[in-house]
Amino acid sequence: MTIEQVNMFGDIEAYLDSMIPAPHQQFIDRAVLFFEQDERFVGLLGAGSMITGEMDEHSDIDLVAVYRDEERDTLSPDERMKIVESLGPLLNAFTGEHVGEPRLLICLYKDPLLHVDVKFVSLTELAHRVEDPIILFEEAGCVTAVYKKTEPHFPAPTPQWIEDRFWTWIHYGTVKLQRGELFEAVGFLSYLRSAVFGPLLALLYDEPPRGVRKIEFYAADHLDALQKTHASYDVDSCVQAIDASISLYQELRSHFLEECVPRHETEQEVITFFREAVGALKE
Repeated sequence: MTIEQVNMFGDIEAYLDSMIPAPHQQFIDRAVLFFEQDERFVGLLGAGSMITGEMDEHSDIDLVAVYRDEERDTLSPDERMKIVESLGPLLNAFTGEHVGEPRLLICLYKDPLLHVDVKFVSLTELAHRVEDPIILFEEAGCVTAVYKKTEPHFPAPTPQWIEDRFWTWIHYGTVKLQRGELFEAVGFLSYLRSAVFGPLLALLYDEPPRGVRKIEFYAADHLDALQKTHASYDVDSCVQAIDASISLYQELRSHFLEECVPRHETEQEVITFFREAVGALKE
């Protein structure tokens, strides 16, 4: 059964029972009961691995609590914290500004330890979404109505967006090497994997762009090349990893030339700069 069929035909229980571990399901059941009884809310949705069918005992629980537009003022930050405290034995919770989502509460519960993300959105805000979560409950078909009228849009980087930035990023990483800022260089290479190689490999293998999550399971043909972009705290290791990053990017870019205009002059200048910097480091 597809996610669309689950949402439209309502066979939620059979779908969830077939894929969700018991501790996760128990938490979800409590959450559904809580939000059904709170009249400020018109829906509770399941996102993340509930949508992809990949939930296992190591998975987070991603919930979207949909409230009536007129209830915004009643759901202050303190009130939202009280709500997540009501869902189970809460150890810790904090808002998601660090991932660009202040509407999100990132929670850790005990007995057993469960990571649960709860995002609070109004019914109007639901029209602007990155995916169609599973409908765990809704009032009078209001969520289904939003799904039928609007389409999700995932803000994935395009090959051109990446090309316009990649060579300047390589210059940045090279300068960090020249300064001896190896922690910065190692962090920069990790960023390239998440912001460049993960999205391009996802496009190549027709997978959702999620950085490097799950990349081991679908990009087997590129794993050796990707591993070479990993550096240790060592100048030679960082040099080799940046060099490998350049080669991997050029290979991946070759698959998207119909969608991407290469910045050849920038590429040549930066590669020359990198080679000269490496030569100076070895003197």
